[in-house]
Amino acid sequence: MQHNLFNMVEIGKYNTLKVVKSVDFGLYLDGEEHGEILLPTRYVPENVNVDDELEVFLYLDSEDRLIATTEKPLAKVGDFALLEAVAVNRFGAFLNWGLPKDLMMPYSEQRHNIEVGEKYFVYVYLDKETNRIVASSKTDKFLDQSPVNYEPGDEVEIFPVFKNSIGYRVLVNEHVWGMIYHDEVFSTVKRGERRKAYVKKVREDQKLDLTLQKPGYTAVEDFSDVLLRYINEHGGSIEITDKSDPETIKKIFNVSKKIFKKAVGKLYKDKKIQIGKDNITLVR
Repeated sequence: MQHNLFNMVEIGKYNTLKVVKSVDFGLYLDGEEHGEILLPTRYVPENVNVDDELEVFLYLDSEDRLIATTEKPLAKVGDFALLEAVAVNRFGAFLNWGLPKDLMMPYSEQRHNIEVGEKYFVYVYLDKETNRIVASSKTDKFLDQSPVNYEPGDEVEIFPVFKNSIGYRVLVNEHVWGMIYHDEVFSTVKRGERRKAYVKKVREDQKLDLTLQKPGYTAVEDFSDVLLRYINEHGGSIEITDKSDPETIKKIFNVSKKIFKKAVGKLYKDKKIQIGKDNITLVR
């Protein structure tokens, strides 16, 4: 039976393709409407034979030929990413995206002047006219324009883009912009590092205010277990109480003093700890 990949072979994305031919310099894969696509020898896994299937990433090489690789780029078509500029010339800027041929960002798709060595928040897309994979730092036009449908307490994935005087501007579920204010940050936030967050408020402008901690009592229950384990691992007694400085609590536990106090209260109510003047101890 013929292996049908019609409408499935996509440039700039991962594709599962059948090996149709082995040559001295690599393997040829069945690209259907794109013809046979070369997977160079340096990317060929061990023990692969004709008729086997391989997952590969497809892109254009330096001579604009469609080529396959088993390497994993830092972003694929349809992704937002934080990528470093490695060169600028008369055609545009070039970004390191983890493949031998750098990713071009044309001048027409640049929000600001690009400086080599700096990282830029971009959207990766396929230019329909040239079939080339390119990047754009004019990212707003690529956001999903469907209505914001979030409720306080919803868990989301965030992509921190930049830090300013009030907090971190983040992309939420690759859909809408949000903000995490500095007083909501109790652990390290890194640009470009995806992580979970929770909706605190949906603003009138349809942007989101977020928090890194689970809302309400769920956060208290989760941290109660963490605190109990911490006390146990430190000999059954710690010299930190609900009177301790908020910065000390934040530094040690990555939570707010409010969550810490509620967790201490829960453990005390459950008769699992005793609260002294300068310490908290386990009830044995």
